[in-house]
Amino acid sequence: MDDTTDGVLAAVGPRLRAVRQRRGVTLADLSAATGISVSTLSRLESGQRRPNLELLLPLARAHGVPLDELVGAPATGDPRIHIRPIKRHGHIILPLSRDAGGLQAFKHVIPANAPQGEPSQKTHEGFEWMYVIKGKLRLVLGELDIILPAGEAAEFDTHVPHWFGRAGDESVEFLSLFGRQGERMHVRASTERA
Repeated sequence: MDDTTDGVLAAVGPRLRAVRQRRGVTLADLSAATGISVSTLSRLESGQRRPNLELLLPLARAHGVPLDELVGAPATGDPRIHIRPIKRHGHIILPLSRDAGGLQAFKHVIPANAPQGEPSQKTHEGFEWMYVIKGKLRLVLGELDIILPAGEAAEFDTHVPHWFGRAGDESVEFLSLFGRQGERMHVRASTERA
């Protein structure tokens, strides 16, 4: 290995720690999300363990960042974001921002053929903003059930139980923005009163 490679590998540990701390995630949380032991994660961050793809790929996925952000690929000056779609429950989510510690921007596409199901409201830390680009979005926010057509926006505290999906049979596209708290795990909201 030459000095350049050693330098890149030596910088991975501090970069991993910085990304994890910016997101407010503990080593235990990261271990649960990736299946990598806490001791291995700690050794990676301190530089006592050499990073490899088998470790870095699940970490990049868990942090929602491209692999080159973890290994510090040289900046090219290219402002383009290379979008890697995420598919979840029939929805297509396109990350539009790269900073894992700051404001996150996403484009959501819910295709006409995506399974709809009944609304299952969730809560999480943070605040969310949505803007409908195409189609009609159904937003269930606590006891409110709202239809947002193209051109309308909504903002809400995500501690309020919420769910969104298509309003009708056509596909819907919308943008969403939220802070790093919104990356944390969603918790199913109870609709029953004690």
